Amino acid sequence: MITINPDEVSQGTLHNYLLSAVAPRPIAFASTIDPAGNVNLSPFSFFNVFSSNPPVMIFSPAYRGRDGSSKHTLDNVLAVPECTISMVNYPIVEQMSLSSTEYDQGVNEFVKAGLTQVPSEVVKPPFVGESPVAFECIVSQVIPLNQVKGGGSGNLVICEVKRIHIQQKYLNEKGHLDTTKMDLVGRMGGVWYNRTQPEALFEIPKPLRKKGIGVDQLPATIRESNILTGNNLGRLGNVEMLPNTESVVQIKNDPAVAEIISSRLEDTEKKEALHILAKGLLEDGNIEKALKILLLPLNLAE
Repeated sequence: MITINPDEVSQGTLHNYLLSAVAPRPIAFASTIDPAGNVNLSPFSFFNVFSSNPPVMIFSPAYRGRDGSSKHTLDNVLAVPECTISMVNYPIVEQMSLSSTEYDQGVNEFVKAGLTQVPSEVVKPPFVGESPVAFECIVSQVIPLNQVKGGGSGNLVICEVKRIHIQQKYLNEKGHLDTTKMDLVGRMGGVWYNRTQPEALFEIPKPLRKKGIGVDQLPATIRESNILTGNNLGRLGNVEMLPNTESVVQIKNDPAVAEIISSRLEDTEKKEALHILAKGLLEDGNIEKALKILLLPLNLAE
């Protein structure tokens, strides 16, 4: 492992480390307007939602690395404290990228990128019509993160959401946004992005719904397994209690388990085979059965 002191590397090198390590990042497609009425549209991946009561989003336009100058978005929100934030999905990712070109002040990136400019209800800047979800925001505060302006220095633009616009085709039958339909994209390091296609998505039960026993309460034969991964142990540690001995013994009657137990393998080999079987069940979401199988090596002699 290498250790880096931020004070001892160039700003560009530090920037690259940060953007490659902290990823994927959601993208705020921010639209702003200057006092003369000129619209600007720019993407920012230093962005997230930070509160739902009130609904608050924050993005950070940094000073340009090459000369330390401010971006038009920052100039605009300081002069006209309003913006819209449109989410970026795969169908518009190339147009989003094009809009990040350093066009001159007053050039409308909606036009350059070929995107639809939709009038907002309560703020002056328009939002992106092609976006799956767009937010109209009042800018409540802009916080500079470095009192000395310089390349890479961020500015937190704190935005309170006043309106949300959702394309209905991205809703499920319950009226909730459907992650699998939206196909949102995230920013990685360098020129890389990622997309949230269904095959790349996975579910994990929320620990908040119950109090798991924790990995520390699993038997040592499970914790020290050469087969199970940290993710496997984390899933097992989310169970509320270990199964009772009777149910563990009964799992011996499962055909796959019985075949391993009745084989001529040594006990250590049987344990390994059982852990491989349980690992597959865990990854298929059958936690209860997997845990019973993992507890079996303690009872093989019975």
